[in-house]
Amino acid sequence: MTSRRRNIADRLVRGAAAGAAGTTALNVIAYGDMLVRARPASDVPADVAGILAGEAGIGLLAPKNDTESARVRRQAMGALLGYTTGVAVGIIYGLAHPRLGRPSNLAAGLALGLAAMAASDLPILVTGASDPRTWSLTDWISDAAPHLIYGLATAAVYELSAGE
Repeated sequence: MTSRRRNIADRLVRGAAAGAAGTTALNVIAYGDMLVRARPASDVPADVAGILAGEAGIGLLAPKNDTESARVRRQAMGALLGYTTGVAVGIIYGLAHPRLGRPSNLAAGLALGLAAMAASDLPILVTGASDPRTWSLTDWISDAAPHLIYGLATAAVYELSAGE
């Protein structure tokens, strides 16, 4: 393997690991919020998963399939889409990192948090699963805080994994 390919592979792996760590941090914050405020889990990720599955012709997960097993599968798919988004944002960061100069962990964390939030909220808006324009301040904080933690954790883990 050439040095260039090894470098790209290293950034891919570091980005994926950092994104997974960030996703874990996001989930800890989100579930902690649910624990403290006795807030139920959101149905929105499952709704997005169902709408996307219906558009893709996957009837097993589509909203028109109202069986208990389909609802459970949509919940699982919504969670898996969240993990996929977190790891993907980390991978993109890893690939883009050399072109970004040397951003501080704070700047990179804020940017990563915003990127992850956009990557998760845009499908919500596009599918009509919810309308973020109607969310309350508390709703926005409940969405933004975990994404901010995601970004900060992802940036920190990426830098710590450099081994320099």
